[in-house]
Amino acid sequence: MPFWWSKYLKSVKKNQGEQENPTHGEDTGGTAANIPAQTMGTDLKTQIEQLKKTTGNSSDIVIHEIKMGSKANVPAAVICVDGLDDSLMINENLLEVLMANPKIDPYLDSDNVLDDLMKHAIKIGGVKTVMNWNDLFAELLSGQTILLIDGVYGGLSISTRGGEQRSIEEPSTEVTVRGPREGFTESLRVNTALIRKRIKNPNLWLESYKIGEVTRTDVVLMYIKGIANDKVVEEARKRLQTLKIDAILESGYIEQLIEDKTFTIFPTIYHSERPDVVAANLLEGRFAIIVDGSPFALVAPAVFIQFFQSADDYYMRFDIATAIRFLRVLGYLISLIGPATYVAATTFHQEMIPTQLVFTLTGQREAIPFPAFVEAIVMEIIFEILREAGLRLPRPIGQTVSIVGALVIGQAAVQAGLVSAAMVIVVSITAIASFATPSFSIAISARLFRFVFMLLAATFGFYGIIIGMIALVVHLCSLRSFGVPYTTPIAPLVRQNIGDTVFRAPIWSMSARPRLLSQKNIVRQGENQRPMPPKKNGEPS
Repeated sequence: MPFWWSKYLKSVKKNQGEQENPTHGEDTGGTAANIPAQTMGTDLKTQIEQLKKTTGNSSDIVIHEIKMGSKANVPAAVICVDGLDDSLMINENLLEVLMANPKIDPYLDSDNVLDDLMKHAIKIGGVKTVMNWNDLFAELLSGQTILLIDGVYGGLSISTRGGEQRSIEEPSTEVTVRGPREGFTESLRVNTALIRKRIKNPNLWLESYKIGEVTRTDVVLMYIKGIANDKVVEEARKRLQTLKIDAILESGYIEQLIEDKTFTIFPTIYHSERPDVVAANLLEGRFAIIVDGSPFALVAPAVFIQFFQSADDYYMRFDIATAIRFLRVLGYLISLIGPATYVAATTFHQEMIPTQLVFTLTGQREAIPFPAFVEAIVMEIIFEILREAGLRLPRPIGQTVSIVGALVIGQAAVQAGLVSAAMVIVVSITAIASFATPSFSIAISARLFRFVFMLLAATFGFYGIIIGMIALVVHLCSLRSFGVPYTTPIAPLVRQNIGDTVFRAPIWSMSARPRLLSQKNIVRQGENQRPMPPKKNGEPS
């Protein structure tokens, strides 16, 4: 065994031993390595010193040392985090109540000071007791205000969350012509409230988790009891509870940790920043995961056809929605095999091209030094670089770079004789078609597979494209999202749900929820919902 490898194994065993035998008490979550393991005690000065020591005397930890009661003879401390709290609420509804107020004197002399103050004196909702350092820091760093009283064991956590946050705006990634203009923000409670506003039902259940050994991020699992499949919800609950990671900074962390299959470029969990979309999926029997600090909610189980659907589809007539869905699917196929089809036709199957067009393409390619495959690869790579550069630059500059850059490079390449004009047209049509897909996560799969299909087309012609499509379909059929087949309701075929795939049946005809998602409350509307014209006078109703 090499020396460096044995040294590495020893370091791994040492780290594992330190993780299995922590020295900071029973709770290993959050910043528990710095949280004191001993009890809180009752001496106020000792508590404040311990709090400052644990937080490194951080400047954003604000400690108001006050005297309670009309005689100002009871030392206390009001502790909060600057920027996470509502300062006005603390000043008006807490400090004024506790200081120089004779009404709280009877409660300060009772045997159970915390309970009496919580029930009779403090007029702010969401008050609860904290009896250890772990709970105290969890509440404090979540934006709550802590009240400690000299001589009293424990303290009170008072709900005063506030601070600056982004207002509700229209989602930038899911723009619709018709529908609500509200989008999720980075605030967990704002996001859950936006869904509650749309589903006013007590069966909409929320389960809260704190995930992240260091960040202690608030995560909510949301589903409708009685509609969602209990086995699917239990599987989601199990995956969330078993997560062991130091930080959750965005819902993408959760998505990558709980998805069914890692080695696939197709997304098996849907994400959205529209409350109406999440509410509609909950009503179909899915569950949602909302992460504090992220405007994107995760929705699962997800199916392939779901990524081609938009909120607009359900707010307009079914025939118009069906035509638009056909365009989206067609755009996806063009972005997937458009350049590959051109390469295969010009390289192997010239007989399939009309004669006049063959002469035109041949005349363009006479001075081109590269084969069609190299042309396509180079142009696609250049376009992807331009697209990424336009995305990362500031918005006004990025749009200019992506548009002007594509025009200048394309025109210059044609004039220099490096690529043919037909290839520029094919790449441009492919790029435009890729933008027609509503979901970025499914559109990028076509962008990546496009290079594989071009290689197959340059090697085997149309036979390579067909082989690639067969392999792609087999791969899609093998995927699962929390146990639900990825290609449902097409494979396996579920006839009662086929009306919400590439076709969008009328709303009145979609009376059943997706069968593989909801197995209890299948029916979602009554019969005979089809609109009927009014009867003429004298005709039976």
